[in-house]
Amino acid sequence: MLGQAALAMWWDIDAEVREEFEHWHSHEHFPERLALPGFLRASRWADAEGGPGFFVLYELASYEALVSPDYLARLNAPSDWSKKMMPQHRAMVRSPCRVLESCGSAVAGHALTLRCSPAAGEQQRLQSHLRALVRTLPAHPGLVGAQLLQTDKPAIAPTTEQRLRGLADQAADWIFIATGYDAPALARLAESALSAAALQNAGAATGSVTAAYGLRGASTSAEAC
Repeated sequence: MLGQAALAMWWDIDAEVREEFEHWHSHEHFPERLALPGFLRASRWADAEGGPGFFVLYELASYEALVSPDYLARLNAPSDWSKKMMPQHRAMVRSPCRVLESCGSAVAGHALTLRCSPAAGEQQRLQSHLRALVRTLPAHPGLVGAQLLQTDKPAIAPTTEQRLRGLADQAADWIFIATGYDAPALARLAESALSAAALQNAGAATGSVTAAYGLRGASTSAEAC
């Protein structure tokens, strides 16, 4: 990944507003965010089965980008178009993260995301297991990268953008992302090393959430215009 921190988000967008959402997100929201200090790359992914879900990842130079005056000012002064689109974000999961381990590419044609938490007393064992997967999976056929993130929510007041979305944003705990060029390879991963049974055997609590996505767009701060 580009940097030591990230902002990982999941939400649903209804079909009737999806076209305008992707237009806004690509041509206003991404450039706006990538103009901020410390925002290095943005990528947007859509549910692999055509459902309403999206996954969005911002790669950040450091965790401080998440609490910078410039970023907080933007969150509290959305554009008119953003004011229109923010209420369309449903079931928002928003996780400001520190990067624990990263290997290979964070952007490819396909991605598999895992949201999980350690069972009581199993944090070290689960982290060691997931770190090992990050180091080994990118060399597997069909895969190109893996990342392990941990949510660290800053102590800031609810922002204008959050209030526009309505209900309080949820947050993940630990996040594992695998990327690749072959969707079936990621599907096999979801049924093997990242299956609920395998994760619980490695120390994860019940209730993990795994989902597959296809890339819809990506841009770096150098490419934004």
